[in-house]
Amino acid sequence: MTLITSKPVRFHRSVGDTRVAWPTQQASGVAGEAQGRKILIATDAWRPQVNGVVRTLSGLAQEVPQFGAQIRFLTPEGFSTLGMPGYPEIRLALASPTAIAQRIEQEAPEAIHIATEGPIGVMVRHWCLRNRVPFTTCYHTRYPEYVAARWPVPLGMSYGVMRHFHNAAAATMAATQGLMDDLSSHGFDRLVLWQRGVDTELFSGGRPGALDHLPKPIFLCVARVAVEKNIDAFLALDLPGSKVVVGDGPARAELQQRFPDAHFLGIKHGLELADIYASADVFVFPSRTDTFGLVMLEAMSAGLPVAAFPVTGPLEIIRDPNCGIMNNDLRAAALQALGLSKNACRAYASGFTLAESARSFLNNISTSLRLRPFEAL
Repeated sequence: MTLITSKPVRFHRSVGDTRVAWPTQQASGVAGEAQGRKILIATDAWRPQVNGVVRTLSGLAQEVPQFGAQIRFLTPEGFSTLGMPGYPEIRLALASPTAIAQRIEQEAPEAIHIATEGPIGVMVRHWCLRNRVPFTTCYHTRYPEYVAARWPVPLGMSYGVMRHFHNAAAATMAATQGLMDDLSSHGFDRLVLWQRGVDTELFSGGRPGALDHLPKPIFLCVARVAVEKNIDAFLALDLPGSKVVVGDGPARAELQQRFPDAHFLGIKHGLELADIYASADVFVFPSRTDTFGLVMLEAMSAGLPVAAFPVTGPLEIIRDPNCGIMNNDLRAAALQALGLSKNACRAYASGFTLAESARSFLNNISTSLRLRPFEAL
């Protein structure tokens, strides 16, 4: 496999009065190809944040080397940061356009993908447009709805800002067809589907017992504890047994005070999280605004049936009625889900692997930016 693109793409930058061309081909050989096919992902969401964006990008970086590529990240790391209003745990980079340009030029990537619409995403987008470098974006988060939940900002105004940001891209990736249809209705162009995946090996290997000290049945919710996640709708349900919340966020203190009988475990990772999934009986997903909901796939991979509202995200993920129940009566959905098969959940989730998600992402990159396809090594 060679790294010469089917339609050569040269990224140029200005250095004083000199025009510098970035190379369109790299050294041959597997090692050279893996080194050469570099994708730069610009993201304002990064560790130590725990959310779907960070987990998706981390999983992507883990898998792409098998397709002869590597990912570099341009994140808030290395810059001074400021806490996002309403979300102090989300740090926004105080970077200059010059510093961002230097980072991009040092990496000299074959492709640029902008994952978020924050300061880093805005400055990378500006650099790409100024230098006539094509790029892709992804619509990860329903910011218009999140903003409207906090401040009196019309949805139309926020969607206008988002549309302006993303429509400059060669393609905007979305996690589901339902989300693509919704974005299209708001005037978004050049939308492509990016199939998501989770670490099915990790989450199917959880050991039951982590929650044995709690009364059964156990209803679990894993989410950022914030107003837009609608966790109070779960906590207010009249359910037998125990209600458990994994995660942290600005609404945690208030929800713990309002619902003292619920169990808040904070943020959990890796095997500890897998053990919690494996120890619960039903996963309740109360959000009405998520673009996808990776936690539902994690839960099903661990054999945990899902109860959710029939909205974007659950409608696309819960395709098998043996794996989850959707109902506008969330209590009824949660109780009905108790009778579903754990084995059916595991079998269904096994098709949503990180490798297939990486393949989908790379196919979108190569097609949208007119690059030679990324092929498995």
